[in-house]
Amino acid sequence: MKVLTAAQMREVDRLSTERFAIPSAQLMENAGARFVQILLSQVANIEQRRIAIICGKGNNGGDGFVIARLLAEINRKSAVIFCGAPADIHGDAELNYRRYNKLAGQCLVARDASEWAEAKKSIASADIIIDALLGTGMHGAVGGWLAEVIEDLNRFGKKGRIFAVDIPSGLSADVGEVAGAAIKADVTITFTAPKIGILLYPASENVGRLIVGAIGSPATLVEECSDSRVRWLEPLEFVGISLHRKANSNKGNFGHALIAAGSVGKTGAAVMAGSAALKSGAGLVTVATPDICVPIVSSFLPELMTAPLPATQAGTLSVRGLEHSAFADLLRGKDILAMGPGLTTQVETQEFVRSVVGETPTPLVLDADGLNAFDGKSGELAKHRAEQIVLTPHPGEMARLLNSSVQEIQRHRVGVAQKAAAELKATIVLKGHETVIAAPDDRTWINSTGNPGMAKAGSGDVLTGMLAGILAQHGNEDWPKAVCLAVYLHGLAADIAAEESGEISLMATDIIRAIPKAYAKLIAELDDARP
Repeated sequence: MKVLTAAQMREVDRLSTERFAIPSAQLMENAGARFVQILLSQVANIEQRRIAIICGKGNNGGDGFVIARLLAEINRKSAVIFCGAPADIHGDAELNYRRYNKLAGQCLVARDASEWAEAKKSIASADIIIDALLGTGMHGAVGGWLAEVIEDLNRFGKKGRIFAVDIPSGLSADVGEVAGAAIKADVTITFTAPKIGILLYPASENVGRLIVGAIGSPATLVEECSDSRVRWLEPLEFVGISLHRKANSNKGNFGHALIAAGSVGKTGAAVMAGSAALKSGAGLVTVATPDICVPIVSSFLPELMTAPLPATQAGTLSVRGLEHSAFADLLRGKDILAMGPGLTTQVETQEFVRSVVGETPTPLVLDADGLNAFDGKSGELAKHRAEQIVLTPHPGEMARLLNSSVQEIQRHRVGVAQKAAAELKATIVLKGHETVIAAPDDRTWINSTGNPGMAKAGSGDVLTGMLAGILAQHGNEDWPKAVCLAVYLHGLAADIAAEESGEISLMATDIIRAIPKAYAKLIAELDDARP
């Protein structure tokens, strides 16, 4: 789906009412109900949790009062504080303020700093804080005593979790800057579509996990009202890719991936990449690795084919593998070449990588040490012969590739990815929190799956393998969308695996094992969406 600005979101709401006869009060009710539904799915044993809800005078606060009422209706009573003067609340927000007070008793009211100092005592021990203070209409820095409210909530939130309603208070829906005091949420549940401001660094650091909840506005309105080239990856983005196989299929229908990976001491990287490519559905996968590594790689997975290549004295790929067209012959008949996992930065191996990239027309995935071969040599990388190429740098690799700093890369993640895609004629996967995928034609996506448990050795090798496996099957359908599919499934598999292992204990091999469940979940969601 497209992302929205604050003004575009207001237009979606207006048209939902005028064109589709969905009253604004109903949209607010739907927002509160969707928030509660997601909250219950995210918090275990919620009946044992102490919940605090902080509401402002605008529509964001109105959503908060709906949430408080709906929780009270299912016997999950909350401590509710209204920050503002009752005379200043109007419209749908006032309606839900009164409905909550009638059902659950008068909420606490804080009109100024002194009243807040007293009211906040009732929420100091909360396990769950729901931030419904300021919404998407916020511009500039939060002033006065409300800045103190935000600082207190952040301090209280360290003992539990903060769930932000639509947008963390203090952030702008339109720009990614943090102008002053702002809520640091663990989870943000936004409505209808993501707002561009909370996807951009450094504001994105305050968002936590971002979940988009539908509240009844037709998806067509989001497409109509937004002129953005940036999209949020969600299941409907993959409607055009066929994930069902015909009864008379054979392995030749699903592509042959060649993965150049591994070295002495880093054979695991080759095995994980090859395993992920197979689990992702490639019909055939061959791992090209130094000859000394072949017995180890072969022993892990019988379904993997291996191709021995000459090794350097350090046990890495040697340029001798290019002699007599040996590697060119190995590439013949392959649908995709992936290079990088475990190759090392050995000088001769990097020369091997640069030679292959400059000479092969085969579609290409370049990751890790494959990218490191071009540190300070991005001009050479731009001369690649492949018509289709995907580069998967993390911020450090992108900084080295572009002779920049990690801070600058992070501060301008979307713009950097778009610029690199255009200059290098490649699809860029800028890894990290909310991975950015940018195509040379300026189409851009921000990934919605994944979790901090993926910050562990091997996760990138798994992504490389998944890219190889999925592009071998679907690269000719829509190359950038196939890249997005691999990134989305990689994060989704990690989310599924983390449900069992937890984020701290999550391992790269857990992600591989969860790929079938990730496919099953995505396919079920796509099937349910069909008319």
